[in-house]
Amino acid sequence: MIKKVLVFMMVIVSGGALVYFSAQQNNNPAQTILRQFSQPSPTPTPHPLSVQSLRDMEFPGSELVIEETLSPGNNYSRYYVSYMSEGLKQYALLTIPIGEKPTSGWPAIVFNHGYIPPGEYKTTERYVAYTDGFSRNGYILIRPDYRGHDRSEGEAAGGYGSNAYTIDVLNALASLRKHPDVDVNRIGMWGHSMGGFITLRSMVVDNNIKAGVIWAGVVVSYPDLINNWRRRTFVPPPSLPTGVTRWRDRLSTEFGTPQENPDFWKLLSSNSYLSDISGPIQLHHGTADDSVPVAFSEQLDKELKTVNKLSDLHIYPQDDHNIGLYFGIAMERSIAFFDEHL
Repeated sequence: MIKKVLVFMMVIVSGGALVYFSAQQNNNPAQTILRQFSQPSPTPTPHPLSVQSLRDMEFPGSELVIEETLSPGNNYSRYYVSYMSEGLKQYALLTIPIGEKPTSGWPAIVFNHGYIPPGEYKTTERYVAYTDGFSRNGYILIRPDYRGHDRSEGEAAGGYGSNAYTIDVLNALASLRKHPDVDVNRIGMWGHSMGGFITLRSMVVDNNIKAGVIWAGVVVSYPDLINNWRRRTFVPPPSLPTGVTRWRDRLSTEFGTPQENPDFWKLLSSNSYLSDISGPIQLHHGTADDSVPVAFSEQLDKELKTVNKLSDLHIYPQDDHNIGLYFGIAMERSIAFFDEHL
């Protein structure tokens, strides 16, 4: 008759986990079964709108393909180009200075435009004076369209309820780095309004963006976007997909309001990660801006300085969302800032 002896031993191993050994003896060699009851819980998947989800992604971009050569500027060439973002063909405006290229390559700027109804947006229109200011001062410039704009593939998802536009910009940045005329160590980013939101977001994700300039930017946390920003003049265009403008309600219903669940909303906000920002920031805002409150730029300036980051704030009395009254001064300051830091 087989004699069976069942032995249990409980030991405490490194980390305090309880491990049980069970050995059953018989005529065969003893067999040991190991079970660990305090298994570590799997790392939760970040919410797709969170900053961490962007940090976990890769942005390979692609080679920039010249689709059309456009009429040149005063001292620079202009091109209609394409690149890839998440399998979608995206289009952009690219400008390259005419002249002797610096030994290391030209410095470059990724130019993030503000909200324009996707159905009205055209790659070669709007922001002409803005892009010209940088292009004629010795910078390669790329202005991504964002998906769903003009000929760019994909659905226009909106700038705040989705990371899609930021993903497109980061892939444009990766594509720009592949260009043989670009100095990859001297790339900055400029953004206006919604483009300022994307610029700030990009700079807490990619630590190689050397400097950022933001005009009239939507640069506050998600709780502030919900509680302190309602654009009275904004009418959602019919070209936007159903539900895009309802991200506030959708997320609040699913995860609770910022008051009910502040930790969740912090994970979405670039402002929670300012200690990791990749470079100095220059901010411009008009006091008569009726689209984005000047307080947004003032608040970001304080937040950056609180974490000992360089922030250069310029306020323009009675100026509008486009800083039209002081455009020349604001552009000169922006170029000087990039000249200093790039």
